[in-house]
Amino acid sequence: MKRHNEEILAKQLGALAHPARLAAIRQLTAAGPVGLSAGKLGERVGMAPSALTFHLQKLAYAGLVTSRKEGQFVYYCAAFESLLSLTDHLVGACCRESSERCGPRCPTAADSAGDNEAGH
Repeated sequence: MKRHNEEILAKQLGALAHPARLAAIRQLTAAGPVGLSAGKLGERVGMAPSALTFHLQKLAYAGLVTSRKEGQFVYYCAAFESLLSLTDHLVGACCRESSERCGPRCPTAADSAGDNEAGH
């Protein structure tokens, strides 16, 4: 099971290892669960549709992007669960072992409880 997870994480990190794909993920996460049409996403990242499609396919193969067709338009969305799992893996071990190890970037248990009480 662990090896399978490591392979998935390697695939995801590899998919993100390109400036155009990072830009697309940034735009899609900012757009939220509704996502963006391929045309709008292309405008925002400054890419032609054919080049953008290539990069979105890489992200989709890694499970970081989903798509849906509405009429003649294709909409892309960030796969938030996969992105959260990836970031949890990258920083989670550090924060689980010791919040001091990672410095102020890791919330303490008290911080997390305070966020929940404040409605965050």
